[in-house]
Amino acid sequence: MSKSNHSLSDFSQAVIESGQLWVLSVDDEFVVVDSIEFDDTDVMPIFSSQSLAQALCVEDWSDYQPVAINVETFFEEWLPGLDQDQVMLALDLDQNLVGDEIEPFKLAKQLAKAEL
Repeated sequence: MSKSNHSLSDFSQAVIESGQLWVLSVDDEFVVVDSIEFDDTDVMPIFSSQSLAQALCVEDWSDYQPVAINVETFFEEWLPGLDQDQVMLALDLDQNLVGDEIEPFKLAKQLAKAEL
């Protein structure tokens, strides 16, 4: 299993167990960064736990706070917009802003599979 598939599987399992994923937000704005892997592509960092999200609320992102997103809300409200805006997702970025970048529907497919 590749690192990417392993990370996606672990991420999905943690999200299904908790029923939520986490994003970073301030004043109804969310962190979006430039992709490391794809040219001219925005990436939204998402996290499988509050503590992983909180770890990045330093320096340039010190005003941001972790916000929980219910899995059902992710499917119903976030997924269509992310897809329409062609925004990729970065899973559990570390403090060096390194993490797997995936398409939103790839995560949705894995979450649906993990729920079964």
